[in-house]
Amino acid sequence: MAPRSSDAALRRRQILDAADEVFCEHGVNAPLELVVERAGLGRATLYRNFPDRVALLMALLDRAFDALERRAHDLADRDDAFGVLLHDAAEHVAVCAPLVDFWRAMARSDAAMSRGERRVPEIFMPLLQRGIAAARYRPDVDEEQLMLVVDMLGSCLRGRDEAERKRLARRSADLLLQALRAPVAAGGGRR
Repeated sequence: MAPRSSDAALRRRQILDAADEVFCEHGVNAPLELVVERAGLGRATLYRNFPDRVALLMALLDRAFDALERRAHDLADRDDAFGVLLHDAAEHVAVCAPLVDFWRAMARSDAAMSRGERRVPEIFMPLLQRGIAAARYRPDVDEEQLMLVVDMLGSCLRGRDEAERKRLARRSADLLLQALRAPVAAGGGRR
């Protein structure tokens, strides 16, 4: 039974990898036939795994959150982890602009959107709290402000191409981290 399920997992991963590439290159409305061709699988395999475009896009979003979660776990013992993860998230936004556009266009009442909005603070808040405890960030930063910070990373979507989006993403993350930085006391130390 294990080989059959591992084959299914491999095919699913092939589809997601292909969809990620196709959507990043051509936008989220690219023909699904391009995904099938890039994956090297049949159309039936695509639809057996993902009944429609939205299901495929949601799986890509879940995978992106999973990757962020793994990265957060790897960074968890660092006081600067929040800043590092924010830069990583900004880079992902710049590279996968069409997927981010899809996320931003979803209705806030959508169940998948609600699930995603819960994951953001679950991933980022422990790292932010560690940074606050180390006096790196302002102690008054709350979950609502965190969500605003993450949303502001989307400003890099104004870039004309991936290189410009990456530059804007780094700049956005730097500016946001500067705004969150703990105030410096008169003696030069953090308050």
